[in-house]
Amino acid sequence: MTASTPYHGTPRGALSGRTVLVTGATSGIGRAAALAVARQGARVVLVGRDPERLRTVTNEVARTAGPAPDAFRADFAELRQVRDLGERLRDRYPRIDVMASNAGGMFWSRTTTQDGFEATIQVNHLAGFLLARLLRERLAGGRLILTSSDAYTQGRIDPDDLNGDRHRYSAGQAYGTSKQANIMTAAEAARRWPDVLAVSYHPGEVRTRIGRGTVASSYFRFNPFLRSAAKGADTLVWLASAPAEELTTGGYYSDRRLSPVSGPTADAGLAAKLWGAGAAAVGDTAH
Repeated sequence: MTASTPYHGTPRGALSGRTVLVTGATSGIGRAAALAVARQGARVVLVGRDPERLRTVTNEVARTAGPAPDAFRADFAELRQVRDLGERLRDRYPRIDVMASNAGGMFWSRTTTQDGFEATIQVNHLAGFLLARLLRERLAGGRLILTSSDAYTQGRIDPDDLNGDRHRYSAGQAYGTSKQANIMTAAEAARRWPDVLAVSYHPGEVRTRIGRGTVASSYFRFNPFLRSAAKGADTLVWLASAPAEELTTGGYYSDRRLSPVSGPTADAGLAAKLWGAGAAAVGDTAH
């Protein structure tokens, strides 16, 4: 960060009393991150889609670190639910110190949500983008952490074609495009929201539930050479708690290191255009 950026981060290991919101918190990286930040004393706020798994993780966090975290159910495949979630969170919390935008999925075949968007770009990018915008004032002086992936190099982001209608659908490419969008959004948020430390990160290849129903499912669930969810969440947890002066706002991180971004993903003009297209898509142009 530059000295002129009006951000005051938490000291190392000092998440005690801080409010940390984790989306996609019921499995994989989100669950591991929620447990880790709870152990560091954070007030954890869980967001998940499945009620039973949300209850399970809530109880697990309470047993591990206590007290029981707050939990909110929302399906990011419905923007109506995201807007309702934003209202509930605004009513409940005057400040959110860290928002870990981690919810995501991969879909075998092209699926269109009831909002009219291709499911991957909505669940992995647009829903989290909308939620961050709805919580903009609560995030002032805090951190926004977007889960991305080195699969971004396979992305083909086009702000004029967020649904990818101009190309034949590929689950891998749609996933890569959504992760590309998250990197670009973190960079653009850093430029537009100077009082928020916005970053993205690559968790590595992790054993998770992602890709259910796709040929990637078995690979991500059973490959013994992939990282554990806890290892995948390590950089996220570090970004939540490391001193602000050690971090670069707008940066993309991998294994706690700032990583260069290549190709169109590094194009600031394209990122600005994506931001505008995303705002128009979710119907929120206030920020």
